[in-house]
Amino acid sequence: MLISFQQLIQAFNLNITGILHVGAHDCEEKQDYNRFNISDQNIYWIDAMQEKIDQNKQKYGDNLQIYQAVISDEDDKEITFHITNNVASSSILEFGSHEMHHPHVKIVSTRAMKTTRLDTFIEQNNLPIEKLNFMNLDIQGVELRALKSMEKYLKHVNYIYTEVNVEEVYKGCDQMSDIDAYLLQFGFQRAATHVYREYGWGDAFYIRI
Repeated sequence: MLISFQQLIQAFNLNITGILHVGAHDCEEKQDYNRFNISDQNIYWIDAMQEKIDQNKQKYGDNLQIYQAVISDEDDKEITFHITNNVASSSILEFGSHEMHHPHVKIVSTRAMKTTRLDTFIEQNNLPIEKLNFMNLDIQGVELRALKSMEKYLKHVNYIYTEVNVEEVYKGCDQMSDIDAYLLQFGFQRAATHVYREYGWGDAFYIRI
């Protein structure tokens, strides 16, 4: 997180009852979540790569609520998932300017996978979405697609922390301006932003006003 969880808690006096974190990677935010009294039973993690899920369960134990799914705005769409040498940049999407800005990061393999909408995922796994009022999205360019895929559940969410793009870092990736416009319809305003303009991406925090 480019804007620290502690800064968000303190600056906006957040009252978090539960977290839905899409794009778990190494669950590196877990320590901060726990430090602010959000227990593992109130955190739900999703990642596209089964290897990362297995690694995290081995590290943190079976109590970690982590699931495998490739989140997008369609169910059962066959896609090519691009796996990178740093893993963190792996995406449904092909590289755009990412390739120029971060030449050391390479796509090393691809995998045929199927996508899942967030509302479908929530329903299939009986997630208690009514108490998951903080969302963290880090899925390399398809964050807006993920939000749109759970539109009917956005009423339960008060805070959204998401990776954003201000150029085509990945081909066809969602843009911060489009996320701004979409979330405004549901009463959210962008309250904090940290963008690396030279790289075309960053993080943004939205709060229901």
